[in-house]
Amino acid sequence: MKAHILGCVVLLGVSMVPAIAGPTEGKEVYGTKCKTCHGDSGQGNPGLAKMMKVELRPLGSKEVQAQSDADLKKIITEGKGKMKPIAGLSAQQVDDVVAFVRTLK
Repeated sequence: MKAHILGCVVLLGVSMVPAIAGPTEGKEVYGTKCKTCHGDSGQGNPGLAKMMKVELRPLGSKEVQAQSDADLKKIITEGKGKMKPIAGLSAQQVDDVVAFVRTLK
């Protein structure tokens, strides 16, 4: 009986792992979709910013961190200014990227 209960607890824990995504998964998505422009640590790519004649605020800055999760999600999915929307991301991946961006403060 104890083994059966333990097995159920383990199975429940394993099945919930995908639902508990966040900064780790977001870092992976960020690495493939965002770091070319925003840099490894969110400081921005100065060469790209100069070429595009834009200011890339550090993602850890007070201005960026003060934005709501909904605002950040909108920027990721719809773009802003010269930033194009990031295509091909699931809603969970967008949530994960926002969670990763929050770790940059």
